[in-house]
Amino acid sequence: MSLITKIGMVTILFVVSSLCVNAVQEAPTTDETMEKKLVNDYNVYALPLPDSMNFAGEEVPLTDPDIRERFDRELLVNTYWQSNMLIMIKRANKYFPTIERLLQEHGLPDDFKYLAVAESGLDNVRSPAGAAGFWQFLKGTGKEYGLEINDYVDERYNLEKATEVAAEYLKKSKERFGTWTAACAAYNAGNAGVNNQMERQDADGYYELLLNSETSRYVFRILAFKEIMSNPKKYGFNFREKDLYTMIPTRKVLVDKPVEDFAAFAKEQGINYKILKIHNPWLRDTYLKNASGKKYYIEIPETGYYTVGQ
Repeated sequence: MSLITKIGMVTILFVVSSLCVNAVQEAPTTDETMEKKLVNDYNVYALPLPDSMNFAGEEVPLTDPDIRERFDRELLVNTYWQSNMLIMIKRANKYFPTIERLLQEHGLPDDFKYLAVAESGLDNVRSPAGAAGFWQFLKGTGKEYGLEINDYVDERYNLEKATEVAAEYLKKSKERFGTWTAACAAYNAGNAGVNNQMERQDADGYYELLLNSETSRYVFRILAFKEIMSNPKKYGFNFREKDLYTMIPTRKVLVDKPVEDFAAFAKEQGINYKILKIHNPWLRDTYLKNASGKKYYIEIPETGYYTVGQ
């Protein structure tokens, strides 16, 4: 076969292949093809519920049809809200070690770390009602339990102090209601609210109560976070260790006098104002009065983790 003939055959094959590719790419989208693509390319599955589950060592009555449906709802909602759930998993790697340590120190079951996920998404958010921080304390409750809350300092945004207060609040609720599950519900609805409903309905625990929509879903949302975050790959969440967020090591700097300008203070510490506030969100203004000489410990990240001034 001559060289010219070979070149001609190659050219013909290339043209035919191109026509076939274009024909596939430009195939008209019909109802039938769209339906096939939908079925073949995208699938949503019902999720099998675990055979048994507990919260803080207390068994969840999953054999009860109402309980199964409520848990199933939260499991579905949080599994298929993939972006939000993946962010929670990433943040948990950063913040759970601190929360777990403090819960243990204060005698609280480890499962309460998932309450913080349900309350704030592990973020220092502020609700329309004025609740703030990881544990979403209202100003009155925070002050009642000893947190400093004013225009310059708001310790609801201090993870360690707020976690300690949450532990004390929940232990008192447990003493009042007898179970950790009821204490968990009372964190959402208030101790008085849960107590009133228990008396009104002559009920002994959370799973027996008919409650408003928010509190009715509350414990099950926490259970869903526990199930998914304990078994992420089972629910389709794939990540590498390096994809997770991590806590930046810090050193504590004692401040026992007024600070006129936190931007200048930050520069003295080798960082900038933004980084100072990221690590100390409880500092609420650009300066600190501190006329009484109270001792505050400000977290300063170790060198090498941030590039300052670029």
